[in-house]
Amino acid sequence: MTAAGTGARGFGSTADYVASDGLAEAVNAAVALERPLLVKGEPGTGKTELARQVAQSLGLPIVEWVVKSTTRAQQGLYEYDAVSRLRDSQLGDARVSDVSNYIRRGKLWQAFAAETRTVLLIDEIDKADIEFPNDLLQELDRMEFHVYETGETIRARHRPVIVITSNNEKELPDAFLRRCFFHYIRFPDAEMLRAIVEVHHPGLRQDLTEAALEVFFGLRETPGLKKKPSTSELLDWLRLLAAADLPAGALRPTEGPQGAGAGLPPLYGALLKNEQDIATVERLAALARMRR
Repeated sequence: MTAAGTGARGFGSTADYVASDGLAEAVNAAVALERPLLVKGEPGTGKTELARQVAQSLGLPIVEWVVKSTTRAQQGLYEYDAVSRLRDSQLGDARVSDVSNYIRRGKLWQAFAAETRTVLLIDEIDKADIEFPNDLLQELDRMEFHVYETGETIRARHRPVIVITSNNEKELPDAFLRRCFFHYIRFPDAEMLRAIVEVHHPGLRQDLTEAALEVFFGLRETPGLKKKPSTSELLDWLRLLAAADLPAGALRPTEGPQGAGAGLPPLYGALLKNEQDIATVERLAALARMRR
């Protein structure tokens, strides 16, 4: 499937990003349908970077809206600074006669008003209040919104390519989901991880890569982990291993200098991010030794 308005080629893997066939199809389908692309997956699987790579691949500028727990949907449209206007009126500032001086454009407004088509990233939408997605339904559907303070209606000059990411921390409303094209980024298998490693660390020793992947997948399969190591953490770990010029054998917990006998690989702080998970790996390694 090709992407309407983006040329015959559409989106695919780039020099800096490995996209599965399913992910590439999802991007191109969302662009063709002019629907927001909702991307879910584990943290660290490249959801945010996907939007940037889509923008780069299609030759479009990107507007990024990073959602936090305190973010309100209205902030994506605009914010009216009534406090500053009141203060300026008390000071006799002439600007108070024009209310537009106190309107601050949000990320949606920036994308709607752009001279060319843009990619709009709404990142980690599930961090906000449950009503946040519903509050954006009409604006994302109609590509317009009303500014009550000035009486104007802002319409998108060019319909943006919208990428919405979620870490699946909370369910999104059905009405919102109906308006999106959905794709779940599955955790990469060993073959895809090799391709990702080659993109980010070209020329890395093959024996080091294979040993690292073995240890990495072993950690991910450890029962009881609160946070499994992600792709981005694997890449950080490999960069540290390459800088330390460690032999492949040192990565195996029973042979490595930092975790010898403890089940922990060297530089494990790049992979395990809390003390409970470290203790879990150590405990399971000790039990395995007792059974031998």
